[in-house]
Amino acid sequence: MTTAQLDKMRLELRRGVLVLAVLSSLKEPHYGYSLRKQLQDAGIDIDEGTLYPLIRRLADQGLLDSEWRQGEGRERRYYQLSELGADLLAQLTKEWQQLNKALGPLLEH
Repeated sequence: MTTAQLDKMRLELRRGVLVLAVLSSLKEPHYGYSLRKQLQDAGIDIDEGTLYPLIRRLADQGLLDSEWRQGEGRERRYYQLSELGADLLAQLTKEWQQLNKALGPLLEH
């Protein structure tokens, strides 16, 4: 397998996981950079060109609430899970746990 093929497969694998990670991180309010930093600290590297469009898409779908706040001398848009987003996160978390439980034994063989 070439590096390009591996990179493509890795991207496909990460795509859904990133949605779950972002939703989970936004149980508490964050602005873009603080969210990216939290994800990186957790071991999930995500570049701005991926994160910001994802946040906007989730907000457009009604999964995130946002508000402008003054912080550190400048105004920033903070995002947090909406009620709809919290419901979706609960469902996706359950789905993730079931998939992980099923996948674990398959990966051990």
